[in-house]
Amino acid sequence: MTGPLVPFREIVLKVHSRCDLACDHCYVYEHADQSWRTRPKAISDQAIHWTALRLAEHARTHALPSVSVILHGGEPLLAGPARLRRICEELTGALEGTAELDLRIHTNGLQLSPRYLDLFDEFRVRVGISLDGDQTSNDRHRRFADGRSSHPLVLRAVELLRQERYAHLDLGLLCTIDVLNDPVAVYDALTALGPPRIDFLLPHATWDAPPHRPDGSPTAYADWILAAFDRWDGQGRQIPVRLFESVLSTLNGGPSLTESLGLAPTDLVVVETDGTLEQVDSLKSAYEGAAFTGFDVFTHAFDEVAAHPGVRARQLGLAGVGDKCRACPVVRSCGGGLYTHRYRAGSFDQESVYCADLEALVRGIEARTAAATTSAALTDPEELTAGQQELTRTLLATLHADLDGRGGEEWARAWELAGAVEQRSDGLDTVLDQPYARSWLLGALDAVQEGRIRPADIAGLAGYAAAGALRGGLDLPVTVAYTDGLLHLPTYGALRLAGAGESGRAEVRRAEKGFLVRGAGAERRIARPEEETADWQPLRRIDCDGAPDLVLDDLDPYRDCFGTPVGPRLGLAEAADWSAHFARAWSALRTAVPGRAAAAADRLTTVTPLIAGAPRAGRHAYGALGVATADLTPQALLRAVRRADLRALLEVADLYAEDGAWLHRVPWARDPLPVSGVLAAAHEGVALAAYGKDRARTLAQTRQALEALEGAAELTVSGKSLVAALWDEWEEAAHG
Repeated sequence: MTGPLVPFREIVLKVHSRCDLACDHCYVYEHADQSWRTRPKAISDQAIHWTALRLAEHARTHALPSVSVILHGGEPLLAGPARLRRICEELTGALEGTAELDLRIHTNGLQLSPRYLDLFDEFRVRVGISLDGDQTSNDRHRRFADGRSSHPLVLRAVELLRQERYAHLDLGLLCTIDVLNDPVAVYDALTALGPPRIDFLLPHATWDAPPHRPDGSPTAYADWILAAFDRWDGQGRQIPVRLFESVLSTLNGGPSLTESLGLAPTDLVVVETDGTLEQVDSLKSAYEGAAFTGFDVFTHAFDEVAAHPGVRARQLGLAGVGDKCRACPVVRSCGGGLYTHRYRAGSFDQESVYCADLEALVRGIEARTAAATTSAALTDPEELTAGQQELTRTLLATLHADLDGRGGEEWARAWELAGAVEQRSDGLDTVLDQPYARSWLLGALDAVQEGRIRPADIAGLAGYAAAGALRGGLDLPVTVAYTDGLLHLPTYGALRLAGAGESGRAEVRRAEKGFLVRGAGAERRIARPEEETADWQPLRRIDCDGAPDLVLDDLDPYRDCFGTPVGPRLGLAEAADWSAHFARAWSALRTAVPGRAAAAADRLTTVTPLIAGAPRAGRHAYGALGVATADLTPQALLRAVRRADLRALLEVADLYAEDGAWLHRVPWARDPLPVSGVLAAAHEGVALAAYGKDRARTLAQTRQALEALEGAAELTVSGKSLVAALWDEWEEAAHG
């Protein structure tokens, strides 16, 4: 197997190999692997020492900022406070100055006492407690060897951990599902204890030892979990439940939050009480020696374990699941299920023994939440605009934070002025909404992240503050830099203050309906900003019959974001001729597809001349198109508008997860395409299918793209909603 090693970020450290309960569903004692019988009860000092050294070595090798160590068993509290202290001291000392240490312990809670919790408080060891619900549910499996209930003692431990002096150590409750228990009763019993988090776990099972299904239902576990989900959702999701949040995260393009679901590579290794290094503990449910690697902490580095074929097999993501799973639309959420649960007679190549449950669970949660989680930007133009506005403001705040004082006095002064404008008017919002503000911000952020501070980027904020003050009607003087003799005011235009190559600063302030500029040894009054003079170059508007009212921006210094050269400032006659060409193309588009033209006119604000090439959507320039009139046709204009629409949606809504692992075959493309390419083709196709002589071919190809998207696992809930809308558009184009 090729590819870089995935470093271990989580270590399960077996500190004691025996337990004080006799749970009949325990994978350590009751399942196929019985290696616990030959291991020492408690981990030795030598094994502790070498584990700490190996972990520190691993963290240094991979520059890990943090590592997590879970103290486990058996029952880890049986190791006793003295041994647990030794473990905490060794790990803390070894990792000091190398990586942050996240220490945790998973316990049944029976031995928990203030003596332990004071120790855990000292070393910041957080505590997770296993509890299967109310007493009836918990006693079904979690009993003492003589049959006594463990429930009262576990409740005592939970109450102790909830005390104010220990509450910061509380990780929450782990509950193993049994479908014979009432899911609502279990959920209510757990939430009544006020844990910070609940984690529901499927009981470990394989195809050779399948899970108990009392009524034979293939979705009994999904039904149980969904009943608990409904209770959780109906009560306002007051307590985080990792299983539910993981499914919701993956449905909306985010990562899985648990190893038992999703396609994230495993980054966990187990250290047994004798110092041997093993794969994930749940493999003990498959067969004797399933977790075996042949390595130990005394003679082997963690990197050697990370290279083990069994570990690598669980790091392959989509490539690590079988053909059936790879083709399944819910695989991104379920990930093929826990690796152990795929086992059958010497092979892990099949789907999970919980396959039907996992599919029903994912689809059930999606059906219950799709309406609430679908991005409103897909159907509401005002929400799309609001999302774009919020994104621009977030980028500005991010740039300020990333500069972290490195913008100097000039940035600090402009930031203060921008804040004053924002507090006193909506002028700053108006100028930040022009498309090329985003281009300025993204360029500046890229430079800062590369360690460069560009003077023009720093000066840009003052220009926006000045224009915002003017738009807001504020008499607020703002000092703005000019370069190459030109002072640019976003949404207004450019003023010639000096000769080419000259730079300096000038003061801009409001004056009646216009503004004053003092700089370069003179004062200039722009009484009518819309009128062009020898020195003043205003932004023009397209004012031709048949065209929407758009800004013709051939001035903004950040307008070069179309992937092809932008044109220079047009002369008056050139601008009139350019506008007439654009108006004719738009008029033809409006005649052919009036609804699409009207919708596009509502979203567009700005057009920038290009030197050549087909019309283009700008890189992160919402509301702008780049157009060369020599290559302008109604179809090309419609294609650019659709590309701009999809790009705008992708900027504010998660339509699909990162799609590098998936490729989709469509008959009209030579090579398989990622979902982004298929979606773009479908999004353009449904619009172009209603226009032009190639209508039949476009309809056929668009249908093929939409059919490929129907089974795309990468699509989020919002992405699926968009595909459904595209199907409606296709039907209208085909039969309208």
